[in-house]
Amino acid sequence: MPEREDTRPIKVEVRNLTKRFGDLLVLDDMSFNIRKGEFVCVVGPTGCGKTTFLNCLTRIHMPSEGDLYIDGVPADPRKHNISFVFQEPSALPWLTVEDNLAYGLKIKRIPKAEIDRRVNQILDLMGLQEFRKAYPGELSVSAEQRIIIGRSFAMQPDLLLMDEPYGQMDVKMRFYLEDEVIRLWKELGSTVVFITHNIEAVSYTHLTLPT
Repeated sequence: MPEREDTRPIKVEVRNLTKRFGDLLVLDDMSFNIRKGEFVCVVGPTGCGKTTFLNCLTRIHMPSEGDLYIDGVPADPRKHNISFVFQEPSALPWLTVEDNLAYGLKIKRIPKAEIDRRVNQILDLMGLQEFRKAYPGELSVSAEQRIIIGRSFAMQPDLLLMDEPYGQMDVKMRFYLEDEVIRLWKELGSTVVFITHNIEAVSYTHLTLPT
């Protein structure tokens, strides 16, 4: 059977993206599209330019040549609803689990009723209800990472960028969190760009995604 054409709108457009640091060529004339609602894995060895691509997309670095567009306009984190999950733990240790999840929503001045609704939704989806009053330091590494992932999804980002979010975890816990992320993605419908050097993670994610 012929492949069904994907008619979803383009979320991210990469046009002839090149990035150099002095004489070091990191990204070389890259062009591709990511459609709205896709879960895209970018895989490659450490140092191949995966994080540099995300840094160009979020304007931490500016491209040497070419450009990136989100929803048809030049990428600008001040204009787009983007959330970033890093490899390093970044839960705020002085806030409880529920306050960590609500932190970004309060900064954006979301109404309290909506904050409560989103926080409770994420607590349910991530299996964190029983820990809502706990502090990150009282939890396991995997539970803390669930806070970080949940906090990003609570923002209901149009575009979620994940840079090696399971790098410090064993295989069993990594697969568990991958299941959680895919479940959140299906539930909330964000576009996800997932960076990893681990081909097993990509294979597992691909098998878990809907066809």
